[in-house]
Amino acid sequence: MVAALNDSDSEDELPPGWEERTTLDGNVYYVNHYTKGTQWTHPRTGRKKIVNGDLPPGWEKCVSDDGKVLYIDHTNRTTTYTDPRLAFATEYREMSQVIRQRFDGSSTALAVLHGRDLRNKIALVTGANTGIGYETARSLALHGCEVVLACRDMEKANESIKRIQQEKETANCVALKMDLTSLSNVREAVEQFKQKFKFLHILILNAGVFGLPYQLTKDGYETTFQVNHLSQFYLTLLLKETIQNSDNSRVVVVSSESHRFSSIHTLEDLHQLTLSPPAYKYWAMGAYNESKLCNVLFAQELARQWPSVSVFSCHPGNMVSTSLSRHWWLFRLLFAFVRPFTKSVQQAASTSVFCATAPELEGLTGSYFNNCCRCQPSNAGLDPALGARLWTLSQDMITDALKREKDNYGEK
Repeated sequence: MVAALNDSDSEDELPPGWEERTTLDGNVYYVNHYTKGTQWTHPRTGRKKIVNGDLPPGWEKCVSDDGKVLYIDHTNRTTTYTDPRLAFATEYREMSQVIRQRFDGSSTALAVLHGRDLRNKIALVTGANTGIGYETARSLALHGCEVVLACRDMEKANESIKRIQQEKETANCVALKMDLTSLSNVREAVEQFKQKFKFLHILILNAGVFGLPYQLTKDGYETTFQVNHLSQFYLTLLLKETIQNSDNSRVVVVSSESHRFSSIHTLEDLHQLTLSPPAYKYWAMGAYNESKLCNVLFAQELARQWPSVSVFSCHPGNMVSTSLSRHWWLFRLLFAFVRPFTKSVQQAASTSVFCATAPELEGLTGSYFNNCCRCQPSNAGLDPALGARLWTLSQDMITDALKREKDNYGEK
């Protein structure tokens, strides 16, 4: 098994007389102009590389009559043997070797994207008008990605877009009204999205609520569970064709380390607890923990069911200063107290952005990340039987809610 990573510029510098080139399938080889020889391994490190992703806008790859790969820059009307993606080539090493991590808990989303060109990519981010979702959308948009901010409050979403465009006038962002407390509204939002977009390269399920008092949604389900899992599960299924028809598409499910404290460990627990409990069984923190485990299980099962799509779940950071704690004064006080010791919102967005864009994650679908580092989720989060059962239960809950809505509409 292999893993990919970018090397440092100093270690990767070629000796005099050497040049990097790429084959049609993206493998990097090295030309020695003194000896006229070629080789697959780097002359200094002895390792192999590969390039991923699309060429920058305006570039075209072609093959000359003698079989050499050429790159045409139509904008500047130049031709070269040098693949413009070589600056971001990834290196392959055996998994048994020590892998140096490029980013960590102190990295920002903008640092993760430094030098990346995301033009011709379309992303949808839920809960993007504030906090981590906003910084995620902003970072992608500032690097050329067309970003759809899916939010309940359109006024706040449009204000967020204005702030982004004040930084970069050409930033391409649109607001999409999506109320995750209503499954029918999610369906309507997807219909609107599909009217404008044929592809979706990046879906980031970022929206979430925390510390809510017990309350039911329009569909009759507990709000924390529906907003954090069920509605975004439904959103993903409705976007299946759009995502699968896009090149190198990715789905990122923002979970939390809180999933490790979920009371669900077995199939029996899943049935006994029920996913939308009655008021007398409700505990706000417990509901949040269960929903975050659902996020991990959903990502695991989605990776199994959609093998052509890269799926990741991640933890953004502990007690980051966002509006997540707004529903209870005690949580607001606690979050304010720990604020000097936690990540900034830009740092908290880094892992989501890393999962959504890092080329070295190809082939690692289903993985869980914390601080831009792949790590193991809880044992329950890795249980395929739990993931499959949650998938079926979620589908049944959506079917039941839509049927009730149809029956009620018929009665009127």
